[in-house]
Amino acid sequence: MELLLVVVLGFLYAAGVFLILRRSMVKLLLGIMLLGNGTNILIFLLGSITKGKPPVIDADHNVFQDIYADPIPQALILTAIVISFALTAFAIVLLKRVYALVDTDDLDDLNTPEEEDI
Repeated sequence: MELLLVVVLGFLYAAGVFLILRRSMVKLLLGIMLLGNGTNILIFLLGSITKGKPPVIDADHNVFQDIYADPIPQALILTAIVISFALTAFAIVLLKRVYALVDTDDLDDLNTPEEEDI
């Protein structure tokens, strides 16, 4: 299972970097999303995959005695998913506005005004 996730992680990072290096703003956003999802899988792998019980201590015990799933990586990934969703929604609105003003999504066509135009 870990090997499969490492391969998926490598594919997501490679595809994300490839898309970030393209000239289109939409491909840039897709590349950032792929990198974010790859990072979530990396955090998931670093927390180790455990087929165990949830980390709940019974009333008659003071410490964990069995193998349990670590909740911290899961909480970090859940937080990252919510933040990346908000960032993606905001970026889509910005891309739509830029496309409406410039009529292209090519990053090379987004020139800053020259001194004589100001």
